[in-house]
Amino acid sequence: MGSFSIWHWLIVLVIVMLVFGTKKLRNVGQDLGGAVKGFKDGMKEASGDAAQPAASVAPQSTQQVSGQTIDVEVKEKTKG
Repeated sequence: MGSFSIWHWLIVLVIVMLVFGTKKLRNVGQDLGGAVKGFKDGMKEASGDAAQPAASVAPQSTQQVSGQTIDVEVKEKTKG
């Protein structure tokens, strides 16, 4: 009674597909995969930045606006 058999999981999977639809489940899977990939890339960048000395890190763009320095980092945003 403690564990489910393969038939129980197949029935649950069919019910979930009927409720949400395959397109919505595919979109959720793509979003989750993209989030995991972004997290891994961020972790690699963070560990790579910690290993490099400060002089070898590429400088970020800066702008001088009425005596104040503003650091700017540009990232592309794509429509999904």
